[in-house]
Amino acid sequence: MIQRIVAIGKTHRQTQRYFEIIKILTKYGFYDLVSASGFDILGFLGRKLTFKKVGDSILSLSRWERIRMVLEELGPAFIKFGQIMSTRGDLIPPELVNELKKLQDSVSSFSWEVTAPLLEKELGKPVSEIFRNFLPLPVAAASIAQVYKATLMDGKEVAVKVQRPGIKRIIDTDIEIMFLFAKRVEKHIPEMKSYNMVNIVEEFDRSIHKELNFLIEASNIEQFTNNFRDDTTVYVPQCHRDYCTSKVLTMEYINGVRISDIEADGQELLDRKTIAQRGAESELKQIFDFGFFHADPHPGNILVLPGNIICFLDFGMMGTLTSKTRELITSMVVGAINNDPDKIIRSLLKICETNGEIKMQKLELQITEILNLYFHQKLENINLPDLFNDLVEFFPQNNLKIPSDLYSLGRALLLLQSDGEMLDPDFNMSKQIEPFFKKLIKRRFRSQKYFNDLMVSSEELLLLAKDLPYEIREIIDKLKNGSLKINIEHKGMEPLIDKHEQISNRITIAIILASITVGSSLVILANVPPVWNGISLVGLLGFLAATIIGLWLLISIFRHGKL
Repeated sequence: MIQRIVAIGKTHRQTQRYFEIIKILTKYGFYDLVSASGFDILGFLGRKLTFKKVGDSILSLSRWERIRMVLEELGPAFIKFGQIMSTRGDLIPPELVNELKKLQDSVSSFSWEVTAPLLEKELGKPVSEIFRNFLPLPVAAASIAQVYKATLMDGKEVAVKVQRPGIKRIIDTDIEIMFLFAKRVEKHIPEMKSYNMVNIVEEFDRSIHKELNFLIEASNIEQFTNNFRDDTTVYVPQCHRDYCTSKVLTMEYINGVRISDIEADGQELLDRKTIAQRGAESELKQIFDFGFFHADPHPGNILVLPGNIICFLDFGMMGTLTSKTRELITSMVVGAINNDPDKIIRSLLKICETNGEIKMQKLELQITEILNLYFHQKLENINLPDLFNDLVEFFPQNNLKIPSDLYSLGRALLLLQSDGEMLDPDFNMSKQIEPFFKKLIKRRFRSQKYFNDLMVSSEELLLLAKDLPYEIREIIDKLKNGSLKINIEHKGMEPLIDKHEQISNRITIAIILASITVGSSLVILANVPPVWNGISLVGLLGFLAATIIGLWLLISIFRHGKL
């Protein structure tokens, strides 16, 4: 019992936050989840002391709606977690994805009195020495940061993104609790294992800490600028590195029209069809030519400048595809064109992680069904949203985990299709992709590349041939002296281990209970002072403690059959 309480949080702040989370979960009808997760003692005490009966109005809502409401009430870290998860339909049910898309940052902006000292500390100078003018009211506020408009000493207008004070500490505390909760849920609720909750929290942890470091976003802007330095159809805001830190980002302020604000009858100087094509082409270049792409090209993150020039904003969420990954994507495209499921499977198994046993016959059958459904027609006729949704279902059904960057690629393409159709009813994303696929295939089969790949493979074979005799001798030597170790992982033992832990805990508590009872009896018989009405208070307190522990043990056994 003591070990469980200690594991909940290393600090008083964490423990307080933990109780707050349990309280909110129970408020929205999730006490069954709290209880089943193995948090019996804290859950029991918390429910009896602080929780009220769940209202009928809340229970009338769907489970997915209540999850969204829980995240909204838990605050910035959990809201951000929900927003990121709403982009990962491969990890969570589609009903939950739709509900999480409704999450909004419900945070108040922090005052200029807080911002000014933070800027001075981060930039090393008073604000008045860096900026000619700095508007004290933010132009935008979110859970992690808020954005101000300012003017540098040279007259350039800039957007200054300032991180919310203390947000990293709050997020770190909540992520530790998320990890603990995810582990307990996976351990105690077998049906939740398929959701890989620990992996989901790990992915959020990596993503949010990248987003919290504004220097990473500054580097993304610079790389983006370099990639499009010769492209006159795309404009990238200038990053002012001298005024950037991990908590402050200063970049050029852009006056443009959001694509969501382009009216059908307005903005006569803007060509909607050209904007749709350029937006798609620029994103496809990022994906297939550079392997570094904007992972969140929704309408609010794209501005249009005079001359139909595309300008991307918000470089915090970027995707990366290695040359090897792009090559494997090409192999899958070639396999789809040639109706070759085996080729697709080989590439898939190299790209994806596995979450369990892969049934090859089932995998091949489902790939064949997808090929028959989508690829026996012209590429321009393929319905991308339907294909994407089928693939999102296909991967978990076959114990395959899509790499986050690959999922971001698919999501970016869908967002671009939506953007394009909003601008031009005749826009066809599949048609835009076709020339890039052709270029990929052409690049794949050029003779120089094959020669280079052959040289690399030959070098690896030579190294293997050189090292193999030594490695075989090393194994034989270890066998001779008995130092060869083989690691064996037991699977399916967790329920048995849990049962033994429960039995051991009950025996331990029973022994402690008996000891307290016997000890208290001896103290009362010895009439150890202080005495009240002829009864030793020390012994009386001992009996009271034994009664409480005994009642708790009985309640735990009758309610759950475990500690």
